[in-house]
Amino acid sequence: MKVAIIDDERDMRLSISQWLSLSGYEPESFALAENALASINSNYPGVVISDIKMPGMDGIKLLKKLMGQDSHLPVILITGHGDVPMAVEAMRLGAFNFLEKPFEPEDLTQLIKLAAQKRRLTLESRELRQE
Repeated sequence: MKVAIIDDERDMRLSISQWLSLSGYEPESFALAENALASINSNYPGVVISDIKMPGMDGIKLLKKLMGQDSHLPVILITGHGDVPMAVEAMRLGAFNFLEKPFEPEDLTQLIKLAAQKRRLTLESRELRQE
């Protein structure tokens, strides 16, 4: 399953990508939310991980746009500047989950595993309805 990683920090994108590759996922990384939006549509076969604080479009604006395209797309938000109101807002807007940096890679992998299962079921259900 694909995992889109959106973070303006190159090292963070690389470390998450390497970890996910070793865990059997297909990571795609983007430095800017705008670039990710061009590749992610309502049939995206995967999960999205996005930093919140980024230049240009931030993670909350990205989340709103993605939820507008597909409210069932699992989006995991990460931030080094987390606070409770921000996490509550992200979940209210439809985020699958919220992680504060630094986080354990295993914690992220577990979240992605759950999100990927949810995404697989959503896409299979849509496919069955179209038949």
